[in-house]
Amino acid sequence: MTIQQEYTYDVMEVCLLAGKIMLESGAETYRVEDTMMRMAQAFGAKESHSYVTPTGIIFSIESEQPTKTKLFRITNRTTDLHKVTLVNSISRKITSNELTMVEAYHALKEIEKSGVEYSVKLQVLAAAIASGCFLIMFQGTWVDFLPAVIAGGTGLVAFILAQSLVPIKFFAEFVASLIIALLSLFFVTVGWGFELDKIIIGSVMPLVPGLVLTNAVRDLMAGHLVSGLSKGAEALLTAFAIGSGVAVVLTFL
Repeated sequence: MTIQQEYTYDVMEVCLLAGKIMLESGAETYRVEDTMMRMAQAFGAKESHSYVTPTGIIFSIESEQPTKTKLFRITNRTTDLHKVTLVNSISRKITSNELTMVEAYHALKEIEKSGVEYSVKLQVLAAAIASGCFLIMFQGTWVDFLPAVIAGGTGLVAFILAQSLVPIKFFAEFVASLIIALLSLFFVTVGWGFELDKIIIGSVMPLVPGLVLTNAVRDLMAGHLVSGLSKGAEALLTAFAIGSGVAVVLTFL
């Protein structure tokens, strides 16, 4: 392998690592493709091509040698916009020649290793408060605020536990919505809550795939039909899982 070939493969590794982090953290498809191609251009690649879907990245660089192409499989996807921001920052530094390829690679590795910025306790607290606020936004009463807070926080705990036991996102969402509906029904039955529908709606809102749905529309508008339809299907399945969990409880009323 020549020095030129080794350098090209190194450039591809850095670009693919950046794309992998962004895609796993919830970035839009067009943003991932644009970032990878800009980084490759900054490292001296005359022409590069990227094809990104929610489950994989195909990236190639044109050179004097035969075209080199690599495929990166994406299995885990979550929402961590802080990581997306950090990768974008590294991309801008590369473009302005502030980082070498080795420095950029090590910086991206550090970002990849870093976990979720917020602790589980803080996530549950945020989900609980958001559930109560959503209830008020949907014209619920303050009497139902506390039941929605408890149901929303417990629902997120159930989601995290279910996903750790069975790594299937849609199953975890089904279990979480089922727990939320059962708790809401319990609160109304014992007289601690009054409007069952408002409590359930407010409590399940932290589970709603808002970012996925937004990215699906943005990808479709940008012409990425495969990614847009895939993310739209993911959002639809998530909505179906949440609705099914609630429907199971309401069916027996």
